[in-house]
Amino acid sequence: MTRQQRLMVTLGAGAAALFGVQRALRNRHAISFEGRVVVITGGSRGLGLVLARQLAAEGARLCLLARDTEELERARAQLPADAEVMTLRCDIRRRADVRLAIDRVLDKWTAVDVLINNAGVIQVGPLEHMTTTDFENAMATHFWGPLHLMFECVPSMRRREFGRIVNISSIGGKMAVPHLAPYCASKFALVGLSDSVRAELDQYGIRVTTVCPGLMRTGSPLNADFKGQHEQEYAWFAISDSLPVVTISAERAAKQIVEACRYGDPELTITVPAKLATRIYHVAPASMARAMAVANRMLPGPNGTAGDRQRRGRDSQSRWTESFATALTARAAQANNEV
Repeated sequence: MTRQQRLMVTLGAGAAALFGVQRALRNRHAISFEGRVVVITGGSRGLGLVLARQLAAEGARLCLLARDTEELERARAQLPADAEVMTLRCDIRRRADVRLAIDRVLDKWTAVDVLINNAGVIQVGPLEHMTTTDFENAMATHFWGPLHLMFECVPSMRRREFGRIVNISSIGGKMAVPHLAPYCASKFALVGLSDSVRAELDQYGIRVTTVCPGLMRTGSPLNADFKGQHEQEYAWFAISDSLPVVTISAERAAKQIVEACRYGDPELTITVPAKLATRIYHVAPASMARAMAVANRMLPGPNGTAGDRQRRGRDSQSRWTESFATALTARAAQANNEV
């Protein structure tokens, strides 16, 4: 064996040993969800409902929080009849609502083992049509809401020296996308919050996972808010959400999130395109900025005073969005209580 071959063998053995150590350390933190109390915000539809289904199958006790009581009732009906499920109307933007909801969970089950901050809003359109209210709503939902939940859940987790917190941000929380300014700004804030508390809470046995999904087929475009040229904005957004190669199903994404939570992984970025885009962004930020500027020129422009009006995706349909181009999104919407 030559010197070069011996070096390669040594490096290979070292890499294998390092991988083994990392795997052993990861397995050491693995948990079962059987009997665990899991609070899911935005649990009545979309990704939150899919997560609820998967965790219910593992025997978790679920508390689903959302603002719409009827949606919560429909979500409960879609979960196994024998699952332990509590549904609570809660506006996470309001600290008082959050405090009341968590108090009710603690009264019933005495603990919160897992907190999944999933609730979200999406505002799509040119910056010219966005107002401070749009930014405030996004920040209240994506930053203040998770912070309210953590303030209420962490004390009991610290006393028990155990907890899992999953903060579901977005690829838009790592690299900004045009026509999504309020969404991206608030998702960046959530990434910062999640990453900053991780190290401090680890000493108490609380492991924090920051999740940044790429394009994901949950059916959410129907309930997103659009400004500007409403039909055109909805068309590019909904069609992008339906592309079969670059998007991922909510079920597959949820499975990855559940596994990351199980092992207490610090971070999870979902989809290969999202991972590739973030790496390019960090390596060549100037090139990515230019690419985003080019992409922005291809998007619909402002629409005068008519564009200031906010419309839901379901009210912005066109022949493009009622066709095969959005078939996957339509199917996900039906399956995940988005309709």
